[in-house]
Amino acid sequence: MSLHKRLLVYLLVAAPAAWLLALLLSINQAEHEVNELFDTQMIHLAREVQASVLQLGAGTVAAPVASATMPNNSPNASDADLKDIAIAAWDGTGRHLLVDAGSVVMPYRADVSGFVDITLSGVPWRMYYLQAPQGTLVVAAGQQLGERDELVWNLLVSQILPWLLVLPVLAWAMSLAIRMALAPVRALTHNLNQRPADDFHALPLQAQPQELKPLLQAMNHLFGRVESLLQRERRFTADAAHELRTPLAVVRAQWEVLQGASDANEQAQARQQLDKGFDRMERLVTQMLQMSRLDATERLPHPHLVDWSQTLEQAVSDVLPLSDQRQVDMACEWVDAPEVTLPIEGDPVLIGVLVRNLLDNAVRYAKANTVVEIRLSREALVITNAVVGHAAERVAHWGERFHRPPGIEATGSGLGASIVQRVAQLHGLLVQVQTPDAQRVSVRVTKA
Repeated sequence: MSLHKRLLVYLLVAAPAAWLLALLLSINQAEHEVNELFDTQMIHLAREVQASVLQLGAGTVAAPVASATMPNNSPNASDADLKDIAIAAWDGTGRHLLVDAGSVVMPYRADVSGFVDITLSGVPWRMYYLQAPQGTLVVAAGQQLGERDELVWNLLVSQILPWLLVLPVLAWAMSLAIRMALAPVRALTHNLNQRPADDFHALPLQAQPQELKPLLQAMNHLFGRVESLLQRERRFTADAAHELRTPLAVVRAQWEVLQGASDANEQAQARQQLDKGFDRMERLVTQMLQMSRLDATERLPHPHLVDWSQTLEQAVSDVLPLSDQRQVDMACEWVDAPEVTLPIEGDPVLIGVLVRNLLDNAVRYAKANTVVEIRLSREALVITNAVVGHAAERVAHWGERFHRPPGIEATGSGLGASIVQRVAQLHGLLVQVQTPDAQRVSVRVTKA
């Protein structure tokens, strides 16, 4: 169901419900006012009759003063009106002194003073009994309750009929008002439908309804994030395509050398170079996939406390073959107990990627026959290695994608440091590269 139809249904349900509630309250108030009006008239009528009978000496005579009927020659009176009202008077013994011959016979009640509701001949009546002093005279005035109900019903109909007649007009007016109120939404929909797929400009907030501004702001933030993600993907794709040319060219060249080699030594050397090319391509593709996945990640799904002991053990095990190949040792120092080392909540797999890349870079670019030092404490993870050449030159471009220091024989893609920075960013960690001296590089990982 569209928003327009939904709002119209809500209003068409809510408006009659509110009107019905108001009508019920009005009926209750009308009944109160009608009863108050007629009760007041009955009191005045009973008092006037009492005064007239007392003035004629009804309290002392032995015979009835009159047996009367209410006049019916008034142009505004009807038979129904005369039958709805009754008057009667009795002396202290219950003998009729005055009775309305055209109406019902009203019961004598010497024990009642004031209003009482009774049923006469199956018809509900409201009676008012007025007692004279010393019980010498009782006057009663009565009215059928149906007369009052008829008046209330006439008032009710006078309210219902106009509302029912105007209901179609009200529905049309509400539909038109909703359509006009939703015009900015339709304009926004048209704007988005006409917008090119690569247009991420922010939607204007000026002259927009207050209710739409939070939605537009959220959409603008989304456009910004999508544009940033697409820019990273495009840059990454362009860099990766450029970087893959070198290992592919090397593999192709070594394959041609292998096919044209005539002696065993030349073939063995070509196979060795071909294997290195395949290793470099495998490492490059693996890191590219990791980097692509990390770039698309906005937040950690289910973070929990990181076990640095297990993470470091796995990372050292993964890097150990490279360490043996390059004749580089790894030494680990726990300054604090493993269970209190750099306490953070995160993804253990991604933290493993961070540590493994740091160790891989440290071993890959370290001098032969040196030691890569791993130091863990409550505050930080520090990995230090001795590098070939000047340390400051090695860290000048640290973290740039696909950048490898010149003069380095070790194969690499230059993505390891970028992966470390992205994982650290997702975990709220800070990665600092320092040079303790001219020959050593130290990478320090702390809480941001």
